[in-house]
Amino acid sequence: MTLPTIAALWIEGPLSFLEQLCLKSFVDAGHRVLLYRYGAVENVPDGVEPADAAEILPRTDFLTHARTGSPALHSDLFRYRLLAQSENTIWADTDAYCMRPFRAATGHFYGWESDRHINGGVLGLPADSPALAALLDFTADEFAIPPWYREDEIRALERKRDAGRSVHASEMAWGVWGPHAVTHFLHETGEDRFAFPQDVLYPFSFRDRGKMLKRNLDISPWVTANTVSVHLYGRRMRARLVEKENGAPAPESFLGRLLDKHGIDPRLAPLPRSRTMTGDTA
Repeated sequence: MTLPTIAALWIEGPLSFLEQLCLKSFVDAGHRVLLYRYGAVENVPDGVEPADAAEILPRTDFLTHARTGSPALHSDLFRYRLLAQSENTIWADTDAYCMRPFRAATGHFYGWESDRHINGGVLGLPADSPALAALLDFTADEFAIPPWYREDEIRALERKRDAGRSVHASEMAWGVWGPHAVTHFLHETGEDRFAFPQDVLYPFSFRDRGKMLKRNLDISPWVTANTVSVHLYGRRMRARLVEKENGAPAPESFLGRLLDKHGIDPRLAPLPRSRTMTGDTA
C-alpha cells in the first residue's frame, strides 16, 4: 500500500533546524512531503516539495489569534479544507517528528494528547468523515458559539450576539478551532474510537517536553514500540532552546540525537531570537 502524502504549512520565511528535522524525518521515512506556503520559504530540506497554499485557502481569509498574533486559526481551517480536497493525505504540523512511516488503513489518523483532548497536529480523516464535515461547517462561521462550552459561557456569548457584539473566533480561548473542536466533533460522531493512545503520537506531554533536551536520558518510559511520531512543541521548544540551551540541543539529548540521525546542522538554520517565527502556524 502506498504511503500517504504528508502535508504541512509554513506561511513564509526561513525554516529553523527544528522544522527541517521534522520535515526531513518524513522524507527519510519514505513519504512524499508537500510544504504549502504563501510566500518564499528558505532552508527547505531536499525531497520536500513546495505547494501553493492559496490553492487551498486564499491569504485574503487570513486569521490570527487576537492575544498572541499566531496564525493557528488559519492553520486549523487550512488543514480541514486540505483534507476535504485530498486523497491519501495526512496533515502534520511542522513540529511533528516521524519515528516510523505513517499507515492509515481506515483513513483515520489522530491521537490523544492527554486524557481530555485529541490533538489535530497530526490529522488524517477520510473525505466522507462526519467529523470533518462538522469541522468545516463550524469553522465556516467565524462567530459560531462552541457547542462544548459550559452552559453559562454559551448564554453569555448568546447575549453578546443578540446585542450585536458577537465574539469572533480570534477572541475566544486558544484551540477553539483546533484540539477542542477536533475532540468535540470526533466524540459527537463516534470517530474518537479511532484515536490512538497517547504514546503513539504524543508520547511527551506538555509538562514533560523538557525531557527531550536532557542529556543521556533513557526515553523508553515515553517513546515506546508503538510510537510513530513525537510532538516537539515547536513554539515552546524554540523558546526553551534559545533561553536555556544557547540555541541548540546538546548532542547527547534525544533531540540532539535526532538531528545527528538526519544530518541536520543547527548552525546552518538557527533559531530566531524572538519568540515567534514568520511562518509558524502552531
